[in-house]
Amino acid sequence: MSYIDRDLLPGEHLVYRTRLYWLVFLVPVLLSIVVLLPVAWLFFDSTWRNYAWVPAAFAAALIGSAILRRQSSDFAGTDRRVIMKLGILSTRSIELLLDKIEAITVNQSLIGRLFRYGDIIVSGSGGTKEVFHRIQSPFEFRRAVQSVTTAGIGLPAGSKSKVPQSESVYQLRRPVSREQIVRDRLRQ
Repeated sequence: MSYIDRDLLPGEHLVYRTRLYWLVFLVPVLLSIVVLLPVAWLFFDSTWRNYAWVPAAFAAALIGSAILRRQSSDFAGTDRRVIMKLGILSTRSIELLLDKIEAITVNQSLIGRLFRYGDIIVSGSGGTKEVFHRIQSPFEFRRAVQSVTTAGIGLPAGSKSKVPQSESVYQLRRPVSREQIVRDRLRQ
């Protein structure tokens, strides 16, 4: 069970979930293929045959750490908050209530646009800025969080927002006029 699944509050529903992009494997795999495996082959064909396992084990450790890094990262938006968690032994987790989020910024390079990954910067009230690099589908994450925050604006006082319970499905509500928002806030 993941951190986010364990940490959900009673009645809280997951709107969108994502993780680090697969690009986290690029450097370990390239380093293993281009450097470490040829070194292991050279060791195997020489008098160092008994030590050929060392570069191969190092390559396996690099790729294994990339797998753990990707599997231990969780980024989710619920109908109440945004939850982000990185790490296994030393973890970094951020939880921001939806009404405390001022902005979610997405930075994408040209390559990031081609492969659909980017950096997310979550700005909270009080000047909090949290940056998360190489997130898979960052615009979909931002859109899902925005759909939940805008869904809560047009609701009458005391009612709960209707948010889909699927992990990867989000739904935008119909536009609400400013007059309706003001009337709803005055009722509260």
